[in-house]
Amino acid sequence: MLESAVDHAYAAALEEWRTQRIAELRRPDGWLSLAGLFWLSAGRSSFGSAPDNDIIFPADKAAPVIGDFVLEDGQVRVEIRAGVDVLHDGQPVAHLTLADDKSKSPTILTHRSLSWLVIRRDDQLGIRLRDSESPALTSFDGVPSFPVDPSWRVEAVLERYDPPRSIPVPTILGTLTPMPSPGALVFTVDGEEYRLDAFGAANGALSLIFADATTGKETYGGGRFLSVDAVDEQDRTIIDFNRAYNPPCAFTPYATCPRPPQQNRLSLAIHAGEKSFDH
Repeated sequence: MLESAVDHAYAAALEEWRTQRIAELRRPDGWLSLAGLFWLSAGRSSFGSAPDNDIIFPADKAAPVIGDFVLEDGQVRVEIRAGVDVLHDGQPVAHLTLADDKSKSPTILTHRSLSWLVIRRDDQLGIRLRDSESPALTSFDGVPSFPVDPSWRVEAVLERYDPPRSIPVPTILGTLTPMPSPGALVFTVDGEEYRLDAFGAANGALSLIFADATTGKETYGGGRFLSVDAVDEQDRTIIDFNRAYNPPCAFTPYATCPRPPQQNRLSLAIHAGEKSFDH
């Protein structure tokens, strides 16, 4: 009776998590709204829907020429053509220096159903474009998942690195990004021991970027992500692979995602969590 109640509570909590996950993806500014990613070169880049612009926005969504992005000294400013409506916090913009996504308050500009901001990836600066009326949003009907299996909720121990390490993590851009790791989470499945380097702060929630034997088959070829609760006083926590989820790059070509480092590629087939998303 107690076991049944626990199973029911677990399934209900997992279903609530999945519902929230889908709601996040359905947001008008979520990953499914991405409509473009344009890396900037030094100097001036015109943008708008006309095909002779340096940066071409969707033809039916924008004015032929909206203005120019100017990249100088590691900063981007925008200059808007007269008569074109571009807003920042609801106010018209003529020219503005743009704070990128690594700042506390990135500058987001809007034009009709489009919005954009500057993203910084290592030494590259680019324009990330969103469309709140994206067809990907309107056609989205969820993400397939494996059936819930409580046996994929496994106990893990954090084997700490002393000192904590900075681990180079590959990205979809072909670069390596250093990420802080307090240690590896070690767990056992069917009598075999496995380990995954975890990322984050030693005393806080941890994140995993991993691949397994289902990667590129039942699940997304770029691996999956997983959030893990902070460890207890004995450095123990629970890895719930039923909550493994697809990275943004599974949904759009305009995201910039980390990929699993080699040591986080498991021989184990993890039939839990989200499956591949079919566009």
